[in-house]
Amino acid sequence: MTTNIQLRTGIAADAAAIHNLITANLSVGHLLPRTFEDVESHAERFIVAVSGDDVIGCAELAPLSADVAEVRSLVVDEASRGQRTGVALVTALADRARELGYVTLCAFTHQPAHFIRLGFSIVPHVWLPEKIALDCVGCSQFRHCGQYAVSLALRAGAGLRLEQTAPPARAISGPRASVERLRLLPVTA
Repeated sequence: MTTNIQLRTGIAADAAAIHNLITANLSVGHLLPRTFEDVESHAERFIVAVSGDDVIGCAELAPLSADVAEVRSLVVDEASRGQRTGVALVTALADRARELGYVTLCAFTHQPAHFIRLGFSIVPHVWLPEKIALDCVGCSQFRHCGQYAVSLALRAGAGLRLEQTAPPARAISGPRASVERLRLLPVTA
């Protein structure tokens, strides 16, 4: 079922809903925690997806330098997924970034496939030194981060591309008999 979803710039009054969306998805491990105060002070950087009176999705455009901006805290409420709201949010952030003069849009994510479908490329973390200097060096996961860095060059007049067709089905073969299987055995003292 498709509902009427509108995108708009976030306002301070959206901070609680944005914070709730982020917090609700922390347990899945795909988002970094944010304080309410941080979300409230940066509410205008967010684009929110609204259905009726409810904020059902959000994403932040965070400046890393004069040239590079980052997609942060991209989340869509679980009950509202499957309607391309995430694609609409990233597209809106890319348009905003282009209008503000950024030349690169990046994201750090555990699930790069969503961004790859939109035209982003996986890049080494060191290709985004602004992110490392601003956020990574202070993170407890620095040098042990499991996130992928993805980057998109923003060109005037260019939009995000979205693969309209599903990727080709992949055949999954059964286990090969020629591969030796390891089995863990309990160690007895």
